[in-house]
Amino acid sequence: MNTEFEHDLGKLLARHNLGVLVSTESVSGGDINETYRLKTTEGQFFLKKNSAVRFPNMFEAEKRGLELISASDFIVPKPVLVGHVGNQQILILEWIERGSPRPEFWSVFGRNLAKMHSISNGSFGLDHDNYIGSLLQSNSEKETWADFYREERLIPQMKLAEKNGLLTSAMKRGFEALFVELENIFPTEKPSLLHGDLWSGNMMVVADGLPSIYDPAVYFGHREMDLAMMTLFGGFGNAWVETYNEVYPLESGWQERVPIEQLYPLLVHVNLFGGGYGSDVEHILKRF
Repeated sequence: MNTEFEHDLGKLLARHNLGVLVSTESVSGGDINETYRLKTTEGQFFLKKNSAVRFPNMFEAEKRGLELISASDFIVPKPVLVGHVGNQQILILEWIERGSPRPEFWSVFGRNLAKMHSISNGSFGLDHDNYIGSLLQSNSEKETWADFYREERLIPQMKLAEKNGLLTSAMKRGFEALFVELENIFPTEKPSLLHGDLWSGNMMVVADGLPSIYDPAVYFGHREMDLAMMTLFGGFGNAWVETYNEVYPLESGWQERVPIEQLYPLLVHVNLFGGGYGSDVEHILKRF
């Protein structure tokens, strides 16, 4: 963090009654944003910064997403301030200390996740767009999950992959076949409030041993989408399933549908990190 930015940040903090800036410390917080631990005379905060030009309204959307999932029983960092320092956008959150998990950690996680998924909406989507990683995520509302998943999730990522020369002919054929079957694959359920990017890096154990989730890509969708993301890169195990089912029982066959729901995050990874993930997409689509 350069001196000019730190000086202007200090003035912004003072204007919003967040105290006098004492120190800044770079901390780990993802691949997209610069992240810092702020110490002021009013306490400690977590700061994220990024280009306001490259990613317009990213942090405003994140703030709104955090506020939505805070209606669940999960511990969610409270947004303190969204603003700009020069051409940089910033998001300031409350600072949450890490801890060690309680024995009942995963039971609590499963129960909290089911309660969050029980929060519903009249349609699939959201009243505003947001981001998944550094990619724009369109949330135009649809009446059915099949329409939303095809039109707002898979097709936009396919078009981006094609533009970048990453969409193979095998992937095209596979998606065409999938779209014919899509309406018959998913059980009919009401839209669920989703975290939207629920991999292990967006969850932590807080000081009292309970789960916290953050960095959301929120929308109302089919709840199995969160489960698919959880299983894509691991780190969650299966201990959460029992208490989840006590609150909001999963439909039979959800494990078999997981690969189809993983197509969206895998396409996102194709577009963010290159074609290496394309083989995973092709493998899933072979069944069609």
